[in-house]
Amino acid sequence: MSRQIKLIWDFRGEASSKTAEHHELHLKEYILREKLAIHITGFQIKNDLHAIAFMVVTDENMIQVRDALKPHRGELYVE
Repeated sequence: MSRQIKLIWDFRGEASSKTAEHHELHLKEYILREKLAIHITGFQIKNDLHAIAFMVVTDENMIQVRDALKPHRGELYVE
């Protein structure tokens, strides 16, 4: 099984939670449009001024998604 990588988009400020939640919708739209076999997306509120949206990809599609969507960072995903 290939590695899973969590691509992360950071949002800061008072509207960060709503922005991250909305960004997840765009990530799901991208997955459908590109017909990718990606099933894990989400958003998390870290604190009042920081939230993230994320998508978990495999090694095989990481470069494609990274180049198209330009995440702020990534990390290995462990369930």
